[in-house]
Amino acid sequence: QLQLVEFGGGLVQPGGSLRLSCVASGYTLDTYGLAWFRQAPGKAREVVSCISKGGDSVNYADSVKGRFTISRDNAKNTLYLQMNSLKPEDTAIYYCAARWTVHNMCQMSEFIYMFWGQGTQVTVSS
Repeated sequence: QLQLVEFGGGLVQPGGSLRLSCVASGYTLDTYGLAWFRQAPGKAREVVSCISKGGDSVNYADSVKGRFTISRDNAKNTLYLQMNSLKPEDTAIYYCAARWTVHNMCQMSEFIYMFWGQGTQVTVSS
């Protein structure tokens, strides 16, 4: 069973930066498409970004384009999310997710992801 654990959440002031990491165990990530999701209090979970298993295809939600960067290091079995210019509306629990796939595609739909981390809290506040 693939297991995912997120790290790097915390409290940051508006305009600040955080880097989230998602470390996988149980299997290597090179056959998995990956994504980041988030859920703010009282709101539905939403996709933030996805990355193909090869790392050459990425996509972002409009709300984070130009501010967030997704990347992966398959050798380290780790997924990253660099978050810059953070805003109070970025406050949420952030989850990483994985899906086994033969296709080198980036998918933004949460319903196809089979494996999820426990989440890490990101709070943007002054």
